[in-house]
Amino acid sequence: MADLLTWENFANLGVLIFLQAVLGFDNLLYISIESQRAPEEKQRSVRFWGILIAVALRVVLLFVMIKLIDLMREPFYHFNFPGIIEGGVNFSTVVFVVGGVFLMYTAFKEITHMLSMENLENDPEARVGKSATQVVIMIVLMNLIFSFDSILSALAITKVFPVLAMAILISGIAMLVLADGVTEFLKKNRMYEVLGLFILLIVGVVLLGEAGPAAAHAMHDEALQIRIFGYDLIPMSKTTFYFSVVVLVIVELVQTGYQRKLAEERTHEQNR
Repeated sequence: MADLLTWENFANLGVLIFLQAVLGFDNLLYISIESQRAPEEKQRSVRFWGILIAVALRVVLLFVMIKLIDLMREPFYHFNFPGIIEGGVNFSTVVFVVGGVFLMYTAFKEITHMLSMENLENDPEARVGKSATQVVIMIVLMNLIFSFDSILSALAITKVFPVLAMAILISGIAMLVLADGVTEFLKKNRMYEVLGLFILLIVGVVLLGEAGPAAAHAMHDEALQIRIFGYDLIPMSKTTFYFSVVVLVIVELVQTGYQRKLAEERTHEQNR
């Protein structure tokens, strides 16, 4: 126990909590949007149990990854089609590709559905599209996919399991506290749900980019870098991602303010 109470572990815990908070933003956004697909009276319960189960499984995943990290790094397939696709595929590659494709599909499907709705406020499919159990399962699965990247990043900082588990538990508590507030905000400001879906679309692209160098970084062998038509599949930097998110938010705020101003001017003209 005394070995855990060191300044190094406290410092690592602080860094890990910050890391979990930054990387958990898109996860929380997904939970808030996905929970609205459940029956309205069960949405809060869905968020609570989805996050609780996901956090518990994230701790289990952390323990498994610490034990099997070397095995998961080893590529199990090599693409060897020069000029078309080359590179190695390991477990990380599969997780990032599956997660990225699913997120892009979900975001595109929801955006398309919003554009096709005749009545935005009373559309039953927009509010209740899945059972509570289905939504909980989706939240848990996507939480695990989101957590894969954050756990790999965390393991680069420390391999002390209690410190890593504590950071995950604290981030889980934060998600439980914030999830209801984020969801209520999206319900009252549905235009920002579209913004959230576009952010999830970008997150899907980010995950696909992470798949490119996954095997190469794990094995420290650049020959395993995935190349498509001769170009490296490289991840978007976190700085670029968050800059894109900030730009999207600013554009949405400016557009909302401008539309409100136009509406006020039209009302004023009609009352003349």
